Amino acid sequence: MTSSKEKENPLRTRRETAESKAETTRRIAREINEAEASARDAKTARLKAARLANQAQEGAATAVAKGKAAKAKPRKRAAPKA
Repeated sequence: MTSSKEKENPLRTRRETAESKAETTRRIAREINEAEASARDAKTARLKAARLANQAQEGAATAVAKGKAAKAKPRKRAAPKA
């Protein structure tokens, strides 16, 4: 059975349905893209914080190692060419 609206103008009803499906698809795709972008940004921020913490830790370890530096080894001299 069809309603009286569909009998009057069946093309308009189909068009609105197609537009609403397209809008739904567009909205869902946008939500997926935004979710992926926010996940990517969160991961980037987490990795950056870890990298900065690692660099700070290595910098502190290097400063301690420089304070306890051993005697410099003498350079090897190249053999004279004959």
